Amino acid sequence: MASSSSGNPIPAAEAVQVLVSSLADESPMVREASAASLKDITSLNPLLVLDCCSTVSRGGRRRFGNIAGLFQVMAVAIRALDKDDVDPHYMIKLAKIASAEIISTKELNADWQRAAASMLVALGSHLPDLMMEEIFLHLSGSNSALPAMVQILADFALSDAFQFTPRLKGVLTRILPILGNVKDIHRQIFANAIKSWCQACWQYSVDYPLFTVIDGDVMSFLNSAFELLLRVWATSRDIKVRVSTVEALGQMVGLVTRTQLKSALPRLVPTVLELYDLLYKKDQDTAFVATCSLHNLLNASLLSESGPPLLDFEDLTVILSTLLPVVCFSTDSKQHLGFSMGLKKCRLREEPLTFGALSVLKHLLPRLSEAWHTKRPLLVEAVNHLLDERELAVRKALAELIVVMASHCYLVGPSGESFVEYLVRNGAMPDLDREDTESSKEIIRPIGSYYPFLYKKTEVKIGGVCPTDLRSVCEKGLLLITVTIPEMEHVLWPFLLKMIIPRNYTGAVAMVCRCISELCRHKHSQSDMILSDCKARSDIPSPEDLFARLVVLLHNPLAREQLVTQILSVLYHLASLFPKNIILFWQDEIPKMKAYVSDPEDLKQDPLYQETWDDMVINDVDWVISLGNSFAKQYELYSSEDEHSALLHSEKVLLIGACYHVIQEELCLGILLQKVNDRTYVSAKIDLMYMQSNISLPVNRLGLAKAMGLVAASHLDTVLEKLKDILDNVGHSIFQRILSFFSDRAKMEESDDVHAALALMYGYAAKYAPSTVIEARIDALVGTNMLSRLLNVRHPTAKQAVITAINLLGQAVIGAAESGTSFPLKKRDVLLDYILTLMGRDDEDGNSDSNLDLLHTQSLALSACTTLVSVEPKLTIETRNLVLKATLGFFGLPNDPLDVISGLINNLITLLCVILVTSGEDGRSRAEQLLHILRQIDPYVSSSVEYQRNRGCLAAHEMLLKFRTICVGGYCSLGCQGSCTHSKQIDRASNSNFSNLPSAFVSPSREALCLGERIMVYLPRCADTNPEVRKLSAQILDLFFSISLSLPRSVNSSSGLDIEMCYSALTALEDVIAILRSDASLDPSEVFNRVVSSVCILFTKDELVAGLRVCSAAICDKVKQSAEGAIQAVIEFITMRGKELTEADISRTTQSLLSASIHVTEKYLRHETLGAMSSLAENTSSRIVFNEVLATAEKDIATKDVSRLRGGWPIQDAFHAFSQHAILSYSFLEHVICILNQMPIIQGDYGKGEDSKIVGESHVEDNVLHAAVVALTAFFRGGGKVGKRAVEQSYASVLATLVLHLGSCHILVNSGQQEPLRALLVAFNAFCECVGDLEMGKILARERDQNEEEAWISLIGDLAGCISIKRPKEVPTLCMILSKSLDRPPRYMREAAAAALSEFVRFSDSFGSLLEQMVEGLCRHVSDDSPTVRRLCLRGLVQMPSIHVIQYTTQILSVIVALLDDSDESVQLTAVSCLLTVLESSSTDAVGPILLNLSVRLRNLQMCMNAKTRANAFAAFGALSSYGFGPQRDAFLEQVRAAFPRLVLHLHDDDLGVRRACRNTFKCVAPLMEFDGMVALANTHWFSSDHRGDYEDFLRDLARQFAEHMSSRVDTYMASIIQAFEAPWPVIQANAIYLCSCIIAFSKDQHISTHYHGQVFGMLVGKISRSSDAIVRATCSLALSLLLKSANSSSWKVARLDLVDSVQTGHEPESSRRF
Repeated sequence: MASSSSGNPIPAAEAVQVLVSSLADESPMVREASAASLKDITSLNPLLVLDCCSTVSRGGRRRFGNIAGLFQVMAVAIRALDKDDVDPHYMIKLAKIASAEIISTKELNADWQRAAASMLVALGSHLPDLMMEEIFLHLSGSNSALPAMVQILADFALSDAFQFTPRLKGVLTRILPILGNVKDIHRQIFANAIKSWCQACWQYSVDYPLFTVIDGDVMSFLNSAFELLLRVWATSRDIKVRVSTVEALGQMVGLVTRTQLKSALPRLVPTVLELYDLLYKKDQDTAFVATCSLHNLLNASLLSESGPPLLDFEDLTVILSTLLPVVCFSTDSKQHLGFSMGLKKCRLREEPLTFGALSVLKHLLPRLSEAWHTKRPLLVEAVNHLLDERELAVRKALAELIVVMASHCYLVGPSGESFVEYLVRNGAMPDLDREDTESSKEIIRPIGSYYPFLYKKTEVKIGGVCPTDLRSVCEKGLLLITVTIPEMEHVLWPFLLKMIIPRNYTGAVAMVCRCISELCRHKHSQSDMILSDCKARSDIPSPEDLFARLVVLLHNPLAREQLVTQILSVLYHLASLFPKNIILFWQDEIPKMKAYVSDPEDLKQDPLYQETWDDMVINDVDWVISLGNSFAKQYELYSSEDEHSALLHSEKVLLIGACYHVIQEELCLGILLQKVNDRTYVSAKIDLMYMQSNISLPVNRLGLAKAMGLVAASHLDTVLEKLKDILDNVGHSIFQRILSFFSDRAKMEESDDVHAALALMYGYAAKYAPSTVIEARIDALVGTNMLSRLLNVRHPTAKQAVITAINLLGQAVIGAAESGTSFPLKKRDVLLDYILTLMGRDDEDGNSDSNLDLLHTQSLALSACTTLVSVEPKLTIETRNLVLKATLGFFGLPNDPLDVISGLINNLITLLCVILVTSGEDGRSRAEQLLHILRQIDPYVSSSVEYQRNRGCLAAHEMLLKFRTICVGGYCSLGCQGSCTHSKQIDRASNSNFSNLPSAFVSPSREALCLGERIMVYLPRCADTNPEVRKLSAQILDLFFSISLSLPRSVNSSSGLDIEMCYSALTALEDVIAILRSDASLDPSEVFNRVVSSVCILFTKDELVAGLRVCSAAICDKVKQSAEGAIQAVIEFITMRGKELTEADISRTTQSLLSASIHVTEKYLRHETLGAMSSLAENTSSRIVFNEVLATAEKDIATKDVSRLRGGWPIQDAFHAFSQHAILSYSFLEHVICILNQMPIIQGDYGKGEDSKIVGESHVEDNVLHAAVVALTAFFRGGGKVGKRAVEQSYASVLATLVLHLGSCHILVNSGQQEPLRALLVAFNAFCECVGDLEMGKILARERDQNEEEAWISLIGDLAGCISIKRPKEVPTLCMILSKSLDRPPRYMREAAAAALSEFVRFSDSFGSLLEQMVEGLCRHVSDDSPTVRRLCLRGLVQMPSIHVIQYTTQILSVIVALLDDSDESVQLTAVSCLLTVLESSSTDAVGPILLNLSVRLRNLQMCMNAKTRANAFAAFGALSSYGFGPQRDAFLEQVRAAFPRLVLHLHDDDLGVRRACRNTFKCVAPLMEFDGMVALANTHWFSSDHRGDYEDFLRDLARQFAEHMSSRVDTYMASIIQAFEAPWPVIQANAIYLCSCIIAFSKDQHISTHYHGQVFGMLVGKISRSSDAIVRATCSLALSLLLKSANSSSWKVARLDLVDSVQTGHEPESSRRF
């Protein structure tokens, strides 16, 4: 590059080449800047730009990364050419460059390809023929760039229609021959091009006549192209090609000849319509294209001025048929369709067309009824043709049309009946027919058009049709035509009677009956006509069939749509059809039956409603027999699963009910066979008895079983052999029985009947057989698992029969033992398992047990279990647990039906008592059994359901009675078990001596009863809402204590009970029970208080502790009154006997109360529980209680999100309770503050040295710190007046503690621990609310943008300022506490104390000697090893009242000068900030001596990387300008001039604060400059703007000022600015580059241009090539443009690129390598 210093002109070509090379930069910003620069200078020398661009374009896009941007610049340059500069040869060269890139690839529509095309289009604006010739060269059919060239012609046509249209002939001449060979993938481009050419013709025709350019040849070409597009392209498989072709044809129809158009219409119209229809279903937006083409076609065919219309009515009918689906979706359509066309579309059976036609006919028929009167048969025929339609949408539309037709008397004769039957058939549809719905959705899909609103309505209208909608329309329509159209009576009556019988119409019977009732009301006075009308038609069902059908449908009284009520109404109105006796009967019964079913909800409450209803329906056997034949016919209407068949089965039961005398015959036969000894005869009669008995009836089975039992009394083996044969022949195998589930359900039921009968026969055989011979038979029966074959039954009655049989076996064993033949029942546990299996609910098959049958089964099973448990051997623990697990759940059964449930519960309690009696070996084992069973019952004792509590208490009471009888009273001397008149009571005094009794009578110890636990279970029941439960629970407590006083105490027991007091308390408890038994009116609370007082005395110390430890469950009782009673009892125990508790007892009791407070559901109960805890703290050791609560709080905080606990956090309520307690509030606050101050959160000196780190919590006490903060928060918020009074008394200590911990918590934040700070801030806010310091609370709530360290320091300062204003009396005390903390080792404490003291010092006017001490302390710690302490102490010195600052100005400034060079940036920032503050009030005498010292240090800080320090340094430098006079004025002005370039460059710093500081400083120093123009610059808009463009305008103005007024200093400034090219901030580099270029460009000093132009130009080129910052490279591009546009460079405007020199300079290879 030639240097300007040698006098050579500017190397413009090289500069442009650099800019062109930058077009390929990797940064979009640089590319845009380079492109903008090139486009900016293009107008000055477009040829040079074109030369440089064409030079780098030789390698194409493979060597130049941004070929698209290059071509865009070239396009702008070509458009900028003057006509004189347009060189055809050069333009050809450029065209070759563009076309070469286009044809170099097969891609289409790439960005560089579009840029090349725009270049050719721009070239065409000058030389259209040349451009076209270049394109024509590549229009051969084999050229891959053919589509791109055609697209260029299309773009040219759109951009310049007036130059293109006259050349259309040449284009068509070359395009038409290759049009037929265009590949299908390129046809869309050609079709779009043809469309664009036609649009250019239409645009040309606006100003010029078309015939001047479209001659016969052009018309011939258009006709040929039109024919090709229509015949070939319009039928393409590619939908895009078809769309583009139709769009092109739509533009061509107005240009081709009418002859051509007329001949093409038979093909063109279907083509457009087919495409229109296809696109309407898929893409509405694209369908608009077809619509526009159709519009143009109709305009050209119908509205042409050259001749008559080319389309006749039939053709338009086809178009209208295509548009009909659109009309059908528009509910607001006002178009009237032709009648014949609508019928034709109905017959097409195409869903969209049919649906649309029906919808249109529905709306048109009322409006055109008179005009269509003569066409009624045609419409009826067309509609009748659609009655078998399956699509839901069409069926719904057809039903609506039928209703409209009925209103206009279209429904007459057989066709009218067909339409009525259609409504009935569709009205009988089920609620959900998924298959029909899905198929409807598949076929009736939304048919789109280019009207999006209609499209959306289509989706709702058709896509949403469901069977429920169709049924609703049909039902409402049928009722409507029945009630409102009198003419329909002749069609509906008696035809609707026929609609009752078919099974498929069952769903519509309710509506049909309602319509019949409406019709009969009109004929009520004409009963003879009803009968005659029915007899007149042979197809109407007979009265018997109607009656039977309707009675069967009466089976379900809760059927939907009030079916029963409608049927009863029909029967009432049709009374004349039936015999008189039935008429009279129904006239009396029907009103009663209607009243019975009038309230379905009330009817559901009656569990026997179905039986009652059946009795009301069927109550006359003679009547049932008279209709037997009709009922037989009704069986054909129902499957075995139909719900109505149940009623028919009930008829059958009634008919065979007279056969029960067979049972008596069987019993008689059984008694007779007892007397016969002939075994053969007996066996034959047994067979006869079994074959003749109908064992499907339970009563028959029972009679047969008893008969077999009677026979077994004499012929046991014969009976057992017969039973075994029967059992072996039933099902033959289990596998066959399993197969029966899938083959025939009737066979399974038959098998159940046989198994049930066999089981009963086995049972009664064992019962009646002699006891001396049954042991071996029972052992054989049980031992061979023969009974297990009877377990495969499903029917409830069969299960009951098997359970009864097992019970009979057990009773037989017991009976044998009573007769003296005792033997153990083998496999007794297996039999128990059988019973438990049979009593469970079996839902595996579809016919599960009814609830009542299941309850009967379970009751029988419990009785059988009781029997089996009573026999030997004794129950094992495993079997006991199995029985308990299977049976105890019955306590939770609902109370209905009461009689059955009562018996079941009694059986269950009896079973439990038998288990207690028979399972234990001695008193101790029975005590264990008792506790085990009672603990299993506990959930029901404390249940929220009243009857469950009653059952649980009753069971516990009965078991305790049984336990007392067998363990305390002993056994009766006569062998009786339990309580009897023969029992001999054991004297209480002799209870301690059991050594002379056998081991079987050894009594358990008192400790074995676990009285503390047991009493706390039943004590809440004494406060229950149910009187019976209260009475039972009191009796239970009395039993427990009476038993315990009768039992021996262990040798090691140290209960210390006063026996006399205990018996007195027990007597008082028995007196309460006596009162409860007499039902005397006594306050329940008074009764409960007496019970609690007695229990408190009767408890031993260990029992008291045990009770308090388990009191949580009692307090959490589900009954509110019981929970309150439990809390009252706990408080009573603690108050009366709390002094007996040890520390461990207190801790465990506190935990139990905390657990209760956590689990109680009501807020009131929680508060009461916490009151009990407060009582515990008050009456025992508060320290232990407080520590336990805090420990629990810490665990909760560590494991739960306590802020989101449902119902609140109970521990917080505990804190509230302590804070509101008049005695505990002071001690609790003192306890929490002591914990917080006991040891710091951070141990060691955090931050001291490089190895300093945060030490984690290492002691147990540390884990309580967080909880202590939370407790403090709760104390502040929930203490009320009591808590506030305690806080006010300790205000200074509490506040100092909170402030000091702010520092530690913020330090924890830096280590990632956020929660301590969050908790402390919450506590601080609560403190503010408690003491009423709202301002301090607002300070805590402020959002702070500083970093974490600055945030907490600023927070402490704000708090200190607020305290100084609001509570000045507290400040001295606080300062004393904080001053001591300033000397403490922990760093965070010193920092927090310094932060607070530095703020308190601001309000030190009245401190006196305290201020002097504070200043001394702050000055002493300015040299602290903590940077935070240093800067806070310095800040405190500056923040003193101004009078004191003036007093100490010299000392403060000396400290600031020293700290300006501090190694810590934050201290530097504080120092320069404090300097700004001090300078506001400092005198010249104080500043003058150090003015230059300060200036030098501030200039050094202006290069600081910290933005705030940099900003403050600039601001302080501006502040020093007010001291720049006197002896040091000249020296200070030199400092200003030296700093001025840097100040200008930082006016657009990256940091906004630096910008503002520089602007203020600029305004301060501008008056010190040598001319007034600088001040004017500071008042411009550009100076205050943050936009870079405005800043560049400011730099240009400033450069002009430099050139005009400061030429003597330009050299100095240029050196400083060029030095800034290497600044650490890219934006400052860019600012320096732009300012330097502006100075060179605007300077009139030849020396500046000569000396710096070459140097700067070279540096710019280097920056563009080497800089990694995009803003620098972009600014360099703009700077080069600025230099090129300057007046000193005007000579380059005529320069041209020397190609040889360009190659030698190597820009192109360099650019290609760089980019």
